[in-house]
Amino acid sequence: MSYTETIGSRTYRFADLKTLLAKASPQRSGDQLAGVAAASEEERVAARMALAQVPLRTFLNEALIPYESDEVTRLVIDDHSPQAFAEISHLTVGDFRNWLLSSTTDADALTRITAGLTPEMVAAVSKLMRNQDLIAAARKRPVITRFRNTVGLPGHMSVRLQPNHPTDDVKGIAASMLDGLMYGCGDAMIGINPASDNLAAITRLLLMIDDFRLRYQVPTQSCVLTHVTNTIAAIEKGAPVDLVFQSIAGTEKANAGFGISLALLQEAYEAGLSLNRGTVGNNLMYFETGQGSALSADAHFGVDQQTCEVRAYAVARKFNPFLVNTVVGFIGPEYLYDGKQITRAGLEDHFCGKLLGVPMGCDICYTNHAEADQDDMDNLLTLLGVAGINFIMGIPGADDVMLNYQSTSFHDALYVRDVLGLRRAPEFEEWLESMQITDARGALLSASPQQPLLEGANDWMGTV
Repeated sequence: MSYTETIGSRTYRFADLKTLLAKASPQRSGDQLAGVAAASEEERVAARMALAQVPLRTFLNEALIPYESDEVTRLVIDDHSPQAFAEISHLTVGDFRNWLLSSTTDADALTRITAGLTPEMVAAVSKLMRNQDLIAAARKRPVITRFRNTVGLPGHMSVRLQPNHPTDDVKGIAASMLDGLMYGCGDAMIGINPASDNLAAITRLLLMIDDFRLRYQVPTQSCVLTHVTNTIAAIEKGAPVDLVFQSIAGTEKANAGFGISLALLQEAYEAGLSLNRGTVGNNLMYFETGQGSALSADAHFGVDQQTCEVRAYAVARKFNPFLVNTVVGFIGPEYLYDGKQITRAGLEDHFCGKLLGVPMGCDICYTNHAEADQDDMDNLLTLLGVAGINFIMGIPGADDVMLNYQSTSFHDALYVRDVLGLRRAPEFEEWLESMQITDARGALLSASPQQPLLEGANDWMGTV
C-alpha cells in the first residue's frame, strides 16, 4: 500500500509502510548511510503527516519484513494479543500519540495495552513525538523486575557496576568493583565485559564475584558478558551464573550474525532458570542492543535503524529479562553522528522499550571519533533520569579501558540521584546502610578504615 501527502504544490509519495517510517524518522547518519532517509526536511514533515493518519491496525496487516522469512516478524505477529489491542484498535498513529500524552492515560492503562502493541506501532508513534513527549510518556510506564533485588520502582534508578579490565586481570577487576561499591553503585548488577571468551577465564570472574557477594551478603547479581553458548557451557560445568547475557537485534539475519536464534535464547533462558539463584524473583536475562546493529550486519532489509532497534525489544520481552541495555552511542558516528542524534536515540529507545514492557536501561556513551562530548552525556543522563530510566552504567572515570569508549561514571550516578532525588534498589540501599557506606537517606558517608567493606578488603583481595 502506498501513502501520499501534499505540502503546498508538491505531493510526496511513499511506496509502502517501510518507506514511510524511514522517511518520518528524525535525521540520523545511519539512515543516510542506508539510503532510506528523507531527502529534505519538507519530505520528513510530509512523511510524518502521512504517518499520523495511518490506523494502528495497518501494522498488523503490512509486515515490514515478511512473516515467512523472518522469525522476529513471526514472534511479533504470533504473540500479539487482540484483547489487549482492543482498547486502542480504533486509533491512528496520531491519535495514539494524543492518547499516550493524555492526563487520563496512566500506568495501569499503559500496562493493559502492552501485549497489544507491536514494535512497529511503537516506533511509528515515537517518530511523531518531541523529546519532551518521549520523556513524559515513558515516565508514566514503570517496568519492575526482580532477581536478588528490585529494579525499576518509580523514584528509583539503579547502576550497573562495570569494572572491565583490558587483560581480565582479576585483581584489577576486583579493585574497580570495590571502588564502585564504595560509591554506592552496583544495584543493577556487577557486569564484566571479558577481554577473552576463554571459558576458564570467564568462570574465574564468576567465581570471584560470587565469593565476594557471599562473603559480604551483597543483594545484587553478577554477569559476565560472554556469548550465550559460553554461558550455557559454564552453567553445565557448575559455574555460579546469575544473569544470562546476549546481544540481540531486530531481524533474524542480524541475530544469526550474533550466532543466535530464538530457540537458542530459549535454551539459555531455561538453563538460567534451572539454577534457581534468584531470591526475590526470577527475571534473569540481560540483553544489549543498539541502533545500527542490523544495518552494520547488512540485515536491515531497508527498514530504518530505529524501527529495527524496537523490533529487538520484542525479542527481549519474550524472555522476561531483568535488564535491557541500549548501548546508545557505542557503534559509532556512522549510525549516530553527534550528541544531538545520540540524545534523541537514547530517549526513543527508552520510550519504545518501556511501552513494550521492557525494563530499559541505557549505556549513555560515545566513541572518541563521534561529534559528542561529556556535556552531551550529562544532558542525556539528566533527561533519562527524568524519564524514569531503570539503570545506567557506572565505570571508573567514565572511561572504559577495555572497550575504549566514554560512558558514565560512579560520580555521574551520584549527581543524577542527588538532583532528581532518585533512590537505589531498596534491598541494596539497606545493605549500603548496614555497611556504613550510606546513611538512611542514601547519601554517601565519608570513607574510613572501620567501614566493614574496607576493613576486610585487604584480606579478601589477598585471596583473589
